[in-house]
Amino acid sequence: MTQDAIPRQTSLAEVKVKVPQHVVYRSFPSETVVLNLQTGKYHGLNATAGEMLEELERSASVRDAALVVAAAFDLPSETIEADMCELCRALLERGLLEIDGGVGL
Repeated sequence: MTQDAIPRQTSLAEVKVKVPQHVVYRSFPSETVVLNLQTGKYHGLNATAGEMLEELERSASVRDAALVVAAAFDLPSETIEADMCELCRALLERGLLEIDGGVGL
């Protein structure tokens, strides 16, 4: 997958993302472990990224998730949105996240 296939930050912030069926994850106090069942590869997320991933699954868009996380951490929503878009890009590139609605990347 090329970088061009992933939406720009502004459009990425407006979409809903989901964890595909072939990916499972488990949160622990200090990290979240993500397993891609198709590749057998494990990936580790720090506690903050793990919380972001959980909120992404609950929210209607990346931007909505960023607003919730920003309020929880008392940080500017623009900062969290940029961080969350970067996390989404990384997870999309690794096949650990997909854009909801059947859009293939």
